[in-house]
Amino acid sequence: MLWGLGGVERLHPHETHFYLSVLGVDPACQRRGIGSRLLAPGLELCDREGVGAYLETARERNVVFYQRHGFRTTHEVVLPRGPRLWLMWREPR
Repeated sequence: MLWGLGGVERLHPHETHFYLSVLGVDPACQRRGIGSRLLAPGLELCDREGVGAYLETARERNVVFYQRHGFRTTHEVVLPRGPRLWLMWREPR
């Protein structure tokens, strides 16, 4: 597992960026716009500062959510004995 995480770390962007490490909404409260509202202040800061945003997700259904917010998949990584990860980047607007 550590070898796989090292591979992900090597793919981490080198340019200045904000890193979204954790975002979650209780499943009973999903699909109500809460995740978008939680994400908005950070993305507004990125845009105001002219800095990109980076994240990793292990849930395929999250990819579409993040795409709606301007992220694009830069890499897909399958960790040894672990999940598939989507590494995603968003340029400032």
